[in-house]
Amino acid sequence: MRHGRKVNHLSRTREHRAALLMNMACSLIEHKRINTTLAKAKALRVYVEPLITKSKTDSTHSRRTVFSYLKNKEAVTELFREIAPKVADRPGGYVRIIRTGYRPGDNAETAMIELVDFNTIYTNGTAAASEAAPKKRTRRSSAKKAEGTETAEGAEAPKAKAPRKKAEPKAEGEEKPKATRKKKSE
Repeated sequence: MRHGRKVNHLSRTREHRAALLMNMACSLIEHKRINTTLAKAKALRVYVEPLITKSKTDSTHSRRTVFSYLKNKEAVTELFREIAPKVADRPGGYVRIIRTGYRPGDNAETAMIELVDFNTIYTNGTAAASEAAPKKRTRRSSAKKAEGTETAEGAEAPKAKAPRKKAEPKAEGEEKPKATRKKKSE
Protein backbone atom coordinates (compact mmCIF):
# COMPACT_ATOMS: atom_id res chain seq x y z
CA MET A 1 0.00 0.00 0.00
CA ARG A 2 1.07 3.57 -0.49
CA HIS A 3 -0.29 5.18 2.67
CA GLY A 4 1.06 8.71 2.97
CA ARG A 5 3.62 8.35 0.16
CA LYS A 6 3.79 11.81 -1.38
CA VAL A 7 6.71 11.17 -3.77
CA ASN A 8 6.51 9.01 -6.87
CA HIS A 9 9.45 6.65 -6.41
CA LEU A 10 9.53 5.79 -10.14
CA SER A 11 10.52 2.15 -9.32
CA ARG A 12 14.05 3.26 -8.42
CA THR A 13 16.21 3.52 -5.34
CA ARG A 14 16.74 6.92 -3.74
CA GLU A 15 20.18 7.39 -5.29
CA HIS A 16 19.04 6.31 -8.74
CA ARG A 17 16.00 8.59 -8.59
CA ALA A 18 18.11 11.56 -7.46
CA ALA A 19 20.58 11.02 -10.32
CA LEU A 20 17.74 10.66 -12.83
CA LEU A 21 16.03 13.88 -11.75
CA MET A 22 19.34 15.75 -11.62
CA ASN A 23 20.22 14.74 -15.20
CA MET A 24 16.73 15.50 -16.50
CA ALA A 25 16.74 18.92 -14.80
CA CYS A 26 20.11 19.76 -16.38
CA SER A 27 18.79 18.69 -19.79
CA LEU A 28 15.63 20.76 -19.34
CA ILE A 29 17.63 23.85 -18.39
CA GLU A 30 20.03 23.36 -21.30
CA HIS A 31 17.51 22.52 -24.05
CA LYS A 32 14.39 24.27 -22.61
CA ARG A 33 12.24 21.28 -23.66
CA ILE A 34 12.54 17.49 -23.30
CA ASN A 35 10.38 14.46 -24.08
CA THR A 36 9.92 11.78 -21.43
CA THR A 37 7.23 9.68 -19.77
CA LEU A 38 4.38 11.42 -18.00
CA ALA A 39 5.35 10.09 -14.55
CA LYS A 40 8.94 11.33 -14.91
CA ALA A 41 7.72 14.71 -16.19
CA LYS A 42 5.47 15.19 -13.17
CA ALA A 43 8.29 14.21 -10.81
CA LEU A 44 10.67 16.58 -12.63
CA ARG A 45 8.27 19.50 -12.29
CA VAL A 46 8.27 19.11 -8.49
CA TYR A 47 12.09 18.92 -8.56
CA VAL A 48 12.89 21.84 -10.89
CA GLU A 49 10.35 24.53 -9.99
CA PRO A 50 11.85 25.28 -6.53
CA LEU A 51 15.28 25.54 -8.17
CA ILE A 52 13.98 28.15 -10.62
CA THR A 53 12.39 30.06 -7.75
CA LYS A 54 15.71 29.95 -5.90
CA SER A 55 17.51 31.29 -8.97
CA LYS A 56 15.49 34.54 -8.87
CA THR A 57 17.76 35.82 -6.09
CA ASP A 58 21.30 35.82 -7.50
CA SER A 59 23.45 35.33 -4.42
CA THR A 60 26.32 33.01 -3.57
CA HIS A 61 24.14 31.07 -1.17
CA SER A 62 21.36 30.44 -3.71
CA ARG A 63 23.94 29.44 -6.37
CA ARG A 64 25.50 26.92 -4.01
CA THR A 65 22.10 25.56 -3.02
CA VAL A 66 21.09 25.07 -6.66
CA PHE A 67 24.50 23.55 -7.48
CA SER A 68 23.99 20.97 -4.70
CA TYR A 69 20.91 19.76 -6.60
CA LEU A 70 22.20 19.99 -10.19
CA LYS A 71 25.98 19.33 -9.84
CA ASN A 72 26.58 20.92 -13.26
CA LYS A 73 28.29 24.32 -13.49
CA GLU A 74 27.02 25.06 -17.02
CA ALA A 75 23.41 24.34 -16.06
CA VAL A 76 23.66 26.54 -12.95
CA THR A 77 25.20 29.38 -14.97
CA GLU A 78 22.51 29.16 -17.64
CA LEU A 79 19.77 29.01 -15.00
CA PHE A 80 20.98 32.19 -13.28
CA ARG A 81 21.94 34.13 -16.45
CA GLU A 82 19.21 33.30 -18.97
CA ILE A 83 16.23 31.71 -17.26
CA ALA A 84 16.02 33.73 -14.01
CA PRO A 85 15.68 37.17 -15.68
CA LYS A 86 12.87 35.90 -17.93
CA VAL A 87 10.85 34.41 -15.07
CA ALA A 88 11.54 37.23 -12.59
CA ASP A 89 7.96 38.54 -12.64
CA ARG A 90 6.25 35.11 -12.83
CA PRO A 91 4.94 33.93 -9.42
CA GLY A 92 5.35 30.22 -10.19
CA GLY A 93 4.35 27.71 -12.83
CA TYR A 94 7.61 27.85 -14.76
CA VAL A 95 7.16 24.56 -16.64
CA ARG A 96 4.39 23.16 -18.81
CA ILE A 97 3.63 19.47 -19.33
CA ILE A 98 1.94 18.48 -22.59
CA ARG A 99 0.87 14.89 -23.12
CA THR A 100 2.07 13.51 -26.45
CA GLY A 101 0.47 10.08 -26.66
CA TYR A 102 1.74 6.58 -26.00
CA ARG A 103 5.12 5.02 -26.73
CA PRO A 104 4.91 2.18 -29.29
CA GLY A 105 7.19 -0.30 -27.49
CA ASP A 106 5.62 -0.49 -24.04
CA ASN A 107 2.57 1.76 -24.40
CA ALA A 108 3.87 4.14 -21.72
CA GLU A 109 2.20 7.55 -21.71
CA THR A 110 4.69 10.15 -22.94
CA ALA A 111 4.81 13.89 -22.39
CA MET A 112 6.81 16.93 -23.35
CA ILE A 113 7.96 19.18 -20.51
CA GLU A 114 9.10 22.70 -21.38
CA LEU A 115 9.92 26.02 -19.80
CA VAL A 116 6.91 28.29 -20.27
CA ASP A 117 8.70 31.55 -21.06
CA PHE A 118 10.92 30.01 -23.74
CA ASN A 119 8.16 28.76 -26.04
CA THR A 120 8.02 31.30 -28.88
CA ILE A 121 4.81 29.89 -30.36
CA TYR A 122 2.69 30.59 -27.25
CA THR A 123 4.40 33.76 -26.05
CA ASN A 124 4.50 35.58 -29.41
CA GLY A 125 1.04 34.41 -30.46
CA THR A 126 -0.71 35.62 -27.34
CA ALA A 127 1.12 38.95 -27.22
CA ALA A 128 0.19 39.77 -30.82
CA ALA A 129 -3.42 38.72 -30.30
CA SER A 130 -3.84 40.75 -27.13
CA GLU A 131 -2.41 43.90 -28.76
CA ALA A 132 -4.62 43.60 -31.85
CA ALA A 133 -7.90 42.91 -30.04
CA PRO A 134 -9.56 45.90 -28.34
CA LYS A 135 -10.35 45.65 -24.66
CA LYS A 136 -13.74 44.17 -23.96
CA ARG A 137 -16.01 45.92 -21.52
CA THR A 138 -18.06 44.05 -18.99
CA ARG A 139 -21.66 44.74 -18.19
CA ARG A 140 -20.84 46.04 -14.74
CA SER A 141 -18.51 48.72 -15.94
CA SER A 142 -20.98 50.01 -18.51
CA ALA A 143 -23.96 49.80 -16.14
CA LYS A 144 -22.39 52.31 -13.76
CA LYS A 145 -22.05 54.85 -16.60
CA ALA A 146 -25.59 54.29 -17.86
CA GLU A 147 -26.87 57.75 -16.98
CA GLY A 148 -26.20 59.00 -20.51
CA THR A 149 -22.71 60.27 -19.73
CA GLU A 150 -19.99 60.04 -22.28
CA THR A 151 -17.19 57.47 -22.01
CA ALA A 152 -13.49 58.01 -22.60
CA GLU A 153 -13.84 57.24 -26.33
CA GLY A 154 -16.33 60.08 -26.77
CA ALA A 155 -19.23 57.78 -27.64
CA GLU A 156 -22.38 57.95 -25.61
CA ALA A 157 -22.87 55.12 -23.13
CA PRO A 158 -25.98 52.94 -23.48
CA LYS A 159 -29.03 54.41 -21.77
CA ALA A 160 -31.05 52.64 -19.15
CA LYS A 161 -34.05 50.64 -20.32
CA ALA A 162 -37.49 52.25 -20.28
CA PRO A 163 -39.83 50.88 -17.62
CA ARG A 164 -42.40 48.32 -18.70
CA LYS A 165 -45.90 49.45 -19.54
CA LYS A 166 -48.53 48.58 -16.99
CA ALA A 167 -51.42 46.41 -18.10
CA GLU A 168 -54.49 48.34 -19.14
CA PRO A 169 -57.50 48.04 -16.84
CA LYS A 170 -60.12 45.53 -17.92
CA ALA A 171 -63.64 46.49 -18.88
CA GLU A 172 -66.30 46.26 -16.17
CA GLY A 173 -67.85 43.03 -17.37
CA GLU A 174 -64.65 41.07 -17.87
CA GLU A 175 -63.17 39.09 -15.07
CA LYS A 176 -59.76 37.57 -14.79
CA PRO A 177 -59.91 33.78 -14.91
CA LYS A 178 -58.98 32.24 -11.60
CA ALA A 179 -56.26 29.65 -11.40
CA THR A 180 -57.62 26.31 -10.35
CA ARG A 181 -55.67 24.03 -8.12
CA LYS A 182 -55.88 20.31 -8.41
CA LYS A 183 -56.78 18.50 -5.25
CA LYS A 184 -54.63 15.61 -4.19
CA SER A 185 -56.34 12.33 -4.61
CA GLU A 186 -56.25 10.08 -1.58
